[in-house]
Amino acid sequence: MEGHSHDKKESALILWLLNLGILVLAGRGANWSRLLSDKSYQHLCFGSAIALVPLWMLQAGIKEGLEFHFLGLTTLALMLGWRMSQFMALLSLLLVTLFGFEGWAHFGMNLMLGVILPISTSYFVFLLSYSYLTRHLFVYIFVAGFFNGALAIAVKSIAFAVYIADAGIYSWNTVVDNYLSILPLLLFPEALLNGMALTLLVVFRPQWVCTFYDRDYLNK
Repeated sequence: MEGHSHDKKESALILWLLNLGILVLAGRGANWSRLLSDKSYQHLCFGSAIALVPLWMLQAGIKEGLEFHFLGLTTLALMLGWRMSQFMALLSLLLVTLFGFEGWAHFGMNLMLGVILPISTSYFVFLLSYSYLTRHLFVYIFVAGFFNGALAIAVKSIAFAVYIADAGIYSWNTVVDNYLSILPLLLFPEALLNGMALTLLVVFRPQWVCTFYDRDYLNK
């Protein structure tokens, strides 16, 4: 029993060290000077973080601890870039946890699996699409936005399911029956949420999307 408790503490410490290392890496290249000096950029960043809070509060699930919520992190990653989006999503997670919708005991896990992993997945897919696919407006919207949103929530949910089962919180069969079985129903809505949000942004506020370049996607 003591060995199991020791293993849990060691795993938690490793998780926090990983979180800290990734945030330090993101923070070293983030544009803090612009955030401190540009009020419109401040409004964009903090407004985006606040917008995620009610989205993450809308949780549903069959069993306690196996709740789903939409992410919206693909849009955030493409708007602010990989570095700044990590910190704005961290702010959203802090607020959701303060409001009691998530537990402090699982904050490290939520940060890694619910913030860092889906943001990194989304930005990596964008980089792949930018590097290897035709740079066209519809490629950006449907691959970097629509498909990317579905992939991000799938990666996050599968990683969370593995964590829950491995930690012994629920058996694997319970996780599959009460959590992963619902995932297919969320792929299209998450994809649509991010695809529509990015469509509106690149049409009406392209200056808000740091990964959208007119010279590449429009000026052909």
